[in-house]
Amino acid sequence: MGLTCIIVEDELMSRRSLERLCQQHSSLELLDTFDNASGALNFMGAHSVDLIWLDVEMPGLSGLQLLEKLPTMPYVVLTTSKTEYAYDAFQYQVTDYLKKPITLPRFNIAVEKVLELKNRAKMGSSAERNEIYIKTDGRYIRLPFNTISYIENIGDYVKIYTTTQTYIVYSTMKYLEEKLGSQFLRVHRSYIVHLDKIVDIEENTLVINKKVIPISRANKPELMNRLNLL
Repeated sequence: MGLTCIIVEDELMSRRSLERLCQQHSSLELLDTFDNASGALNFMGAHSVDLIWLDVEMPGLSGLQLLEKLPTMPYVVLTTSKTEYAYDAFQYQVTDYLKKPITLPRFNIAVEKVLELKNRAKMGSSAERNEIYIKTDGRYIRLPFNTISYIENIGDYVKIYTTTQTYIVYSTMKYLEEKLGSQFLRVHRSYIVHLDKIVDIEENTLVINKKVIPISRANKPELMNRLNLL
């Protein structure tokens, strides 16, 4: 079971060192490296990442501020030259905390810890998850899939419409497609719908909760294939 990861580190030599350590571990796939947290935040809005190697002190957005802004929390290993951030590591429930300079044996221990946690999560979950957690107002809210009616793209954010209220989350449609279950389908570049919530379909539109949602020509064949038609 491999891990996709990114490095967020503003110091060049430390970043290069982490790159070499990642390349030496067969279970790691390094997707990208960043010298600032803002760039990493934008990347994670469009890509699924298992693990972040994250420096704490950086110009502009700090590593801890980045964690506050993430829509979903991956595994995180803090990398810093100061032991004073150990308490913050505990508060943010990060997976591990490495003090620079990082040695290969200690790096490997951190990787194995993440792999073990990921394996436990996979073994403990059902074949397909039926919920997602979103971050809003500084806390994570559990949204069972059966409460989500549809999702709308609004620039760098998405609006999630549930049976009771709506939530605006910093994310992308592509990222959500990877996280949602098979009962969801992207019917338009701006809409993902819960198939069980569709009331009716007419030509190139469908209706959910009195909301008329467009169906793109490219997505309509897949939609019709997924429906239980007579």
